[in-house]
Amino acid sequence: MTGNQPLPPAAGAGTSYEPLKVSVIIVNYNVRDLLRQALRSVERSLADIPAEIIVIDNNSVDGSVSMLGEEFPQVVVIANRSNVGFSAANNQGIRVASGEYLFILNPDTIVEEDTISVLTNFMDAHPDAGAMGCRILNPDGTFALESRRSFPTPEIAFYRMTGLSRIFPRSRIFGRYNLTFLPQSEVAKVDALSGSCMFVRSTALTGSTNNKTVPGGAGLFDEKFFMYGEDLDLCYRIQKAGWAIYYTPETQIIHYKGESTKKGDLKYVRLFHSAMVRFARKHLSEDYPKAFLWVLHLAVVVRGIATALGNVLRHAAVRDWMLCIGVVAALGLFRSIQTGTQFPPLFYWGLSPLFALITVGMIAALGGYRVRKPRLGLVFLGLVTAVTSLATLSFFVKQVAFSRAVVMASLPACLLVLSAVRLIPGTHQRPRRRTLVVGNLSDADILAVQQMPQHTLVGVATHDGAYNVSSTLPHFGDYDQLGDIVRVHDIESVIFASASLTNKKIFALMQQLAGLPVQTHIVDAGQDHMIGKTSIEKLGKQPLLEAEEVIGALRSYTARRVSDIMAALAGAVIHPVVWLAARMAGPRSRWMRRSERTGQWRAVLQGQRPLIGFHEGSGFTPPAEWQLQPGVFAVSEMLGPSIRRPTEEIEQAYWYYVRNQSAILDWFIAIRALRAPA
Repeated sequence: MTGNQPLPPAAGAGTSYEPLKVSVIIVNYNVRDLLRQALRSVERSLADIPAEIIVIDNNSVDGSVSMLGEEFPQVVVIANRSNVGFSAANNQGIRVASGEYLFILNPDTIVEEDTISVLTNFMDAHPDAGAMGCRILNPDGTFALESRRSFPTPEIAFYRMTGLSRIFPRSRIFGRYNLTFLPQSEVAKVDALSGSCMFVRSTALTGSTNNKTVPGGAGLFDEKFFMYGEDLDLCYRIQKAGWAIYYTPETQIIHYKGESTKKGDLKYVRLFHSAMVRFARKHLSEDYPKAFLWVLHLAVVVRGIATALGNVLRHAAVRDWMLCIGVVAALGLFRSIQTGTQFPPLFYWGLSPLFALITVGMIAALGGYRVRKPRLGLVFLGLVTAVTSLATLSFFVKQVAFSRAVVMASLPACLLVLSAVRLIPGTHQRPRRRTLVVGNLSDADILAVQQMPQHTLVGVATHDGAYNVSSTLPHFGDYDQLGDIVRVHDIESVIFASASLTNKKIFALMQQLAGLPVQTHIVDAGQDHMIGKTSIEKLGKQPLLEAEEVIGALRSYTARRVSDIMAALAGAVIHPVVWLAARMAGPRSRWMRRSERTGQWRAVLQGQRPLIGFHEGSGFTPPAEWQLQPGVFAVSEMLGPSIRRPTEEIEQAYWYYVRNQSAILDWFIAIRALRAPA
């Protein structure tokens, strides 16, 4: 596969003509220490079984590949130069495996000494078995529910999404997804297994050419499933090919779930839920109405929002939420004493938390909790949104009309309190942050940064081996893997070397850090590639510049989607009027062009197209790292009427947009494009 670099196996590994019974296939991604532990347990479990071990590394940055070469020379290693995903990496291993059975195993697992022999003997005794799994234990010793599963049909998915499966785990109706009504100690035929531990018959995937009575092959993993859902899909196809799938409690493994992704951001949450939708669309769309897919989409969105809120409502967000509740409740109590009237309980347990939730939610959506700066403007916008929402609600719900004066008074009061906690410096000394240098710094610059009290330099990331070997800092890898490096090495602060990086490259690297709790800075080396020299001179007396002040603040995915959804709803309202005007004006009028634009509100609402992006075939395609997609309106339309402009001017407009994008700028571009003459 392009971009992958297989390493040659050790002498004798995979070259023997003795038929192999088992091929152990492990996909690794930044879990070096767990991988070492897993391999040692696998070697003990193999004992005298003719076998091979194949490890596919998805471009780890923690030294996994070098560890394999030093400590496990007998292991066949495929070192990918990019993260190709779980499915594609497993397929790489399957294609070179020669065992009768394939043991698909996660690197964050430990198998018992008899696990492989038990699974092998079971498969030998059950020729109808295409795949099987065993008891999977959580790190605390409890039974992992993913050891055995059913396919997510509409009914079963509904029970799981609504939580009924957790409330009634012993019910044969509600507990079907994880088969919780079955005893854990019984062998059973099941629908699906966990991809963390699957023992698969090779012919169940490839088919058999020697015996026509044997069921056909299911094929390899579907590589469209980048991560999650691929195990459900493969098990579904194995059964469709005529094989059975078994669960046995006769042996067990321990699974340290999600160790390779638990430090990630919401990307993994979206991957998990989108995998469920992909499975349903692929296998269930013909048997169930389209309404089921819409309901599943809605459930996925709700679960994703709940997970996102769960990640957001921590630390500063929880503090703000509690402070807002306290301030609003105190104002309500003061008002009730002043007027001599008793506020109903609804105010204290309903309106106060709702006010706080709207405030915190808006601050989070605007990215206020992703940086450590005060960002008082975002606090103000959050409070204004809360006041406006509840004041509007009071006009429609008479039961809460009594609170209107208190809600209005909450704006300045909460603004004062939330601003104070952001501006008052802490009494304790700020701890030193683990800091990574990105790019090449001179030894003198490194020494200067090391002397700064708030930073502890722990490593450097460069590109294409351009590393200053005289530096005393360890080299953590290529900076195109910056997000992984930060997660794996617990980096708290990143310093970009402007002498070796353009501002466009720094911006692209900053996008890898979106959602991660890390500060970014730029070392002023006296060079500036993209923005005006005046900006650099204004800040040049500081040894470190805030990256967002030089490059521009990143816009979060949530903020973009909220802006697009609001624009789509506005488009749904005005489109009928624009459509009618277009029909009256004729097919060549500018109203027809406007109608074509506003008519795309459904695509924007569903996330199929962004409001602002670029036009395909226009002659200019932004670099991929700018993360712009084909949109309803093009960024270049901010320049005015469509005339032939130099490529440099168009590129400058796009570069301005990616650094300064906001909901206001989106609306400016859309309105300017709609008002432009045909």
